[in-house]
Amino acid sequence: MKISWALIAAYVIFWLWYSPLGGPLTANEIDQYVATLEARNADKAAIKQLRAFAENDDGGSFIMVNALDLKDTLEPLSGMPADSAADDVMDVYVEHIFPALFARASHPVIAGDAIFTAMDIVGIEGAESWDSAGLVRYRSKRDLLEIASNPAFGEKHDYKVAALEKTIAFPITTRMNLGDPRLILGLLTIIGVLLARRS
Repeated sequence: MKISWALIAAYVIFWLWYSPLGGPLTANEIDQYVATLEARNADKAAIKQLRAFAENDDGGSFIMVNALDLKDTLEPLSGMPADSAADDVMDVYVEHIFPALFARASHPVIAGDAIFTAMDIVGIEGAESWDSAGLVRYRSKRDLLEIASNPAFGEKHDYKVAALEKTIAFPITTRMNLGDPRLILGLLTIIGVLLARRS
């Protein structure tokens, strides 16, 4: 019985941490995040877009869809060896962003390398070639803004930009996500509880 309650308690703690319970961003929060970005002299067009994104917050989680095409030849980059490849430069960004994501119950959902050129293109020029793609789950827009407004992110994001020939990223909400850890761990918790009660 103790094992059953321990499993249930562990799952509840995980569910509370993983779920977006903070509600939609407030106007004051948005102003504070924007002010932080403006003080860092971030791109004004990007800040305007981020504000519009934040003001349309429903408080829920979302997934960022990313398609990446890395540069074949890099220009010299401060802090990196002269013979660095785009992958090396991107790794600097990844080494920073992954811990920031995981600390906020956000994480990659799927990532992979392209195995062929784009097979269906409508209304987009120069979109035939991509190196990789990925989906990244964010617990909330608040978590994304916390990461984006951190000065360390701005410095490391420059490495990502330097490594890319082109990219596209846009957020989606999920109608269905059978890979949601809350679902998977919930089912495993039920199985664990049933097995513990049988023993």
